[in-house]
Amino acid sequence: MSTVDGAALLARLEPLMPDLRGRLKANAPMSEITWFRTGGPAELLFQPADADDLAAFLAAVPADVPVLVVGVGSNLLVRDGGVRGVVIRLSAKGFGRIDVLDDNRIRAGAAVPDKRLAAAARDAGIGGFHHYHGIPGSVGGALRMNAGANGVETQERVVEVHAVDRQGRQHVLTNEDMGYAYRHSSAPADLIFTEAIFQGYAEDKAVITKMMDEVQEHRETVQPIREKTGGSTFKNPPGSSAWKEVDKAGCRGLTIGGAQMSPMHCNFMINTGSASSHDLEMLGETVRTRVLDHSGIRLDWEIKRIGEYADGEEPVQPFLGRLL
Repeated sequence: MSTVDGAALLARLEPLMPDLRGRLKANAPMSEITWFRTGGPAELLFQPADADDLAAFLAAVPADVPVLVVGVGSNLLVRDGGVRGVVIRLSAKGFGRIDVLDDNRIRAGAAVPDKRLAAAARDAGIGGFHHYHGIPGSVGGALRMNAGANGVETQERVVEVHAVDRQGRQHVLTNEDMGYAYRHSSAPADLIFTEAIFQGYAEDKAVITKMMDEVQEHRETVQPIREKTGGSTFKNPPGSSAWKEVDKAGCRGLTIGGAQMSPMHCNFMINTGSASSHDLEMLGETVRTRVLDHSGIRLDWEIKRIGEYADGEEPVQPFLGRLL
């Protein structure tokens, strides 16, 4: 990413938004954000102070400057060449508030960790949120990808979602507007979610605590939660589980460079310590190829891949064929 000059972009944008209250940083290392701990820099990283600050920023940014939002980096692979344009990351200070409302409803900012949402619901005696205890992401990501676990999905809890579009206009979306499907929302891709209201139901705190403990025990038993991982790598195909197809194709423990399909849960990729993002993406595409060859099933990535390849890296093409 040698042609990128974050300082130049910063110098271009700062005069357009003199009243900006958030933080702009040039050439920000994305490897410090992602759970894989890999990837090149963001040309410019912006952390808005609040929704109004975000709206003002987006209204001022020229249309030719790419804008991308990321969450806590748990389900994200940033390529080694980094990310051109502006990467927006919502801070806990500006978007991390939780309010318990009447009628077993909860308002949560997009930067609230899913695990914290589960804990707040438990403390308020509101059921229907225990599954978030086992999802390693934030509310914004859960809204975008209809995150779910233990048989419950985000779409079952959402009442309304607040968002800002690329032009800085603020919107309120209903559950229907979100267009939910399995691990997917058809809400416009340029919308940045800022907060949401969720609906739960009255439940005994002891019952919720028990369910959350079961979620945690399950995760610790079957998932490599203490590794550098991005969570589930592939979406479950219709009628099967991604890990079963990966396992049947002989890819449990498969390694490329410093990247490995976890021997513990083979739908989790892990950085064993020396992996590049290129290693991880190559491994993922190799697994997809082997599964396709073995069972005829095309696995879809659940991990979001962004950015550019570094100088000298060959682009990773989907379905590589029997190369390894």
